[in-house]
Amino acid sequence: MSTAVCGRCESEISRRVNQPVRPLHVYSPYLPPASAIGQLRLCTLRRRQPAMKLLVSPPLPLFPSSPCRRSGKAIIQKHFHAVATRESCNWGEANRTAICRVAETHGSEQVKGREPLRRGTVSPRLSVPDHIRRPPYDGTDRLPDVNPDRQMHDRESIIHMRAACELAARVLQYAGTMVKPSVTTDEIDRAVHQMIIDAGAYPSPLGYGGFPKSVCMSVNECICHGIPDSHVLRDGDIINIDVTVYLNGYHGDTSRTYLCGEVDEPTKQLVKFTEECMLRGISACKHGVSFKAIGERISEHVNKYGYSVDPFIGHGVGTIFHSEPIIWHTYDYEPGFMVAGQTFTIEPTLSMGSTRCEVWDDGWTAITVDGSLNAQFEHTVLVTVNGVEILTKC
Repeated sequence: MSTAVCGRCESEISRRVNQPVRPLHVYSPYLPPASAIGQLRLCTLRRRQPAMKLLVSPPLPLFPSSPCRRSGKAIIQKHFHAVATRESCNWGEANRTAICRVAETHGSEQVKGREPLRRGTVSPRLSVPDHIRRPPYDGTDRLPDVNPDRQMHDRESIIHMRAACELAARVLQYAGTMVKPSVTTDEIDRAVHQMIIDAGAYPSPLGYGGFPKSVCMSVNECICHGIPDSHVLRDGDIINIDVTVYLNGYHGDTSRTYLCGEVDEPTKQLVKFTEECMLRGISACKHGVSFKAIGERISEHVNKYGYSVDPFIGHGVGTIFHSEPIIWHTYDYEPGFMVAGQTFTIEPTLSMGSTRCEVWDDGWTAITVDGSLNAQFEHTVLVTVNGVEILTKC
């Protein structure tokens, strides 16, 4: 039995393609899975015809909102789930236009003798003991909306946030000790999963919008949201490990880029500089300061050295995994000011080359189209009256 499009669905496709596309102003810290993009109920018929899918511009977290023109496209195509473009007149030429494309395979050319990233085999989803408290999205595989509320904490909830963030930091530190040539990302995921559940916590990425693993691992040209699999780490690789735990009803979120074996000097500089950018963004935080100050502080530093800031975002975190405020790591027009008691992440991702990205058809793995290396660092921070507290500092 194959899937085809009946006459009624063809009319609906035509109607959607010809109607104006709404501006892309809904933000999500995670790219939606392919199943959530351009949802159109297709009739299942006993016809031997190739299946067609409606492609619409999804709410991708690519660019800061701005008064300049933004556009999206809706098309029908057989091999791609989504194509979306947006423009921002306040970015440099490398960032001016970005395209996210969901493709069957990664088509980047080999860069400086390094083989392009290939997907491996993803092992079955790991189980979590019944006694461990689960987040609300567990068991749904539905990508939750970004909560519009900015999470505020009193003394008691700050204690819980510190506990969750401290655990996330310890898990990340342990995961980093496993980074070495010949180790697979799946092995690291299994070890991280076990450490989290042994501590009585739930690995937050597991099942979030259908994400199949307990931690995100992004190797070399993978910008973010890489799925652990049978991929073997090699000497000279870099890998970002992104750990989030759900402990006693609170999420702690942190990530770091690690060097695998002997890494060349330019790559070391990229990793070092990315961490500096994160810390500069954090240093801008204080009660009453505009959220725009974070992106400004990072951009001022980046502009001195010629790296590119990838268009992915930080977010509010606490009892809810992803909420407002949206944290941009570039110049932006986001309104609002920081308030003591707020918690959110700062997580800049820097590239050696283009910020144009391609998303594999798993709906998650975002990679640079030119194969250029990426590094990312992330902390969960608490705004205070006198400044900021890094909750995930180990």
